[in-house]
Amino acid sequence: MIRKMIGKTLGFLGYAIQYGCIAHCTFEYLGKIVICSGPSMQPTIMDDDILVCDSLSRLLSSFNKGDIIIAKSPSNPNHVICKRVIGLEGDKVCTSGPADFIKRHTYVPRGHVWLEGDNLDNSTDSRSYGPVPYALIQGRLFFRIWPLNTFGALQDDPNRRVRRD
Repeated sequence: MIRKMIGKTLGFLGYAIQYGCIAHCTFEYLGKIVICSGPSMQPTIMDDDILVCDSLSRLLSSFNKGDIIIAKSPSNPNHVICKRVIGLEGDKVCTSGPADFIKRHTYVPRGHVWLEGDNLDNSTDSRSYGPVPYALIQGRLFFRIWPLNTFGALQDDPNRRVRRD
């Protein structure tokens, strides 16, 4: 009786470990579901939007200008940020805010990207903490699950201001 119960418990534990390993590999290397909050990406991404993140692009370093990514915050590694890629390594980017009269520029160093939120007036981004290393990027957001009225591929917001350098 006890031997049978121990056997079932160990069998269940074995299956739980196997499924846990499969889930970990799936979320780490293929993709995951994320919930975004905060005003920095509004109106493209609103509070509590649920999106799908492609983790494979991180491993292949296949990012383009305009992609929306999630990354560990350079100023606080316990937080995850959601921002838009504005510049890739070697690009010249504007480092001043939208209200600044004198525009300042810098080049994105090798192995880094320049990230900014769509809501420039309410975003802590590369203008504050500088270029972000590729190693902090966790993946690229590409599909919205919730809310249902905006279900589908994540696209550029038509109201987004274009930055003039």
